[in-house]
Amino acid sequence: MYLPDDFRLTDELLIRDVIAKHPLATFATNSPNGPDISHLPLVLRDEDDGLILYGHFARANPHWKALDGKTAAIAVFTGAQGYISPGYYPTKSETGKVVPTWNYIVVHARGIPKRLEHGAHSRGAIDLLTDTMEQSRPAPWNVADAPESYTESMMRGIVAFRMVVDTLDAKAKLSQNKSPEDIAGACQGLSRDGSDLLADHMRAAAPGTHQDS
Repeated sequence: MYLPDDFRLTDELLIRDVIAKHPLATFATNSPNGPDISHLPLVLRDEDDGLILYGHFARANPHWKALDGKTAAIAVFTGAQGYISPGYYPTKSETGKVVPTWNYIVVHARGIPKRLEHGAHSRGAIDLLTDTMEQSRPAPWNVADAPESYTESMMRGIVAFRMVVDTLDAKAKLSQNKSPEDIAGACQGLSRDGSDLLADHMRAAAPGTHQDS
């Protein structure tokens, strides 16, 4: 990933927040026929051997066969993102020297995924995924709420995995290289256009704004 220093994201809490709030990852591995790509919700956890991503494939998706404990993978999480119009910038009316761009937050997690055998380990990964996604609901659904025989049959239709994260790179391209006036103008324009989340991230990342890391 092209990662200029101005856009390098090092705030670990923000990186984890991106993964937690935008868990649908673009998950890619290489094969003799080229890249294999799937779109999977993943959950990040701290464990004794490091940061771990958990997820699962439908067994009918042949991509799971790449999870042989040797093949490297990358999981890409995309956070807030949106188009930045030159019309947002005060500089447009002052000099006209502005062009459009696209702002975004993205996290790349790399590692070597390993399949979890059908049974307790696989069920534990599914419980973790479900409990994480359900935790904010007023009446969270639990895997154990379904009949055991039904759960067992559904489990046979998936392949769960874990991936120790070897590298975690993150980028926040949020107009940090613009003037304070243009950043403020872009934030106002985004909010008018209904992109408050991206505007909030831009305000927090503006030069001179302190962020704990």
